[in-house]
Amino acid sequence: MSELEPKRAIDGAAEESINIPIDGPAPLLAQLKGFWVTFTAQFKKVTTVQYPEVKEATAPRFHGRHQLNRHPDGLEKCIGCELCAWACPADAIYVEGADNSDEQRYSPGERYGKVYQINYLRCIFCGLCIEACP
Repeated sequence: MSELEPKRAIDGAAEESINIPIDGPAPLLAQLKGFWVTFTAQFKKVTTVQYPEVKEATAPRFHGRHQLNRHPDGLEKCIGCELCAWACPADAIYVEGADNSDEQRYSPGERYGKVYQINYLRCIFCGLCIEACP
């Protein structure tokens, strides 16, 4: 068995030899494994979707990005209960509730979300806030 023995000096120390096997079945088998992976990948079904023209159906439990929704009459759906902030495991939601007045009505209830902030960098999109929202 022939071996390649490169010589190198490490930090001025004495030279040491590194044994790299170049004979035997191991290098050939490694190359064949790589070729086999490439060969089998050529026969897999292509999953490319031409997105703007062809749209795939979304999963039934997909909620998308969170946003403050409104009723058709323009009033906010958020009643400022802060349940979404309490349910969030990543602490990504901050809600500050305030009382509605007769002069300015923001939601149909007696409270509304004065401050409604979602930190999308912290959000893990688990959907627990949506389940907790009344």
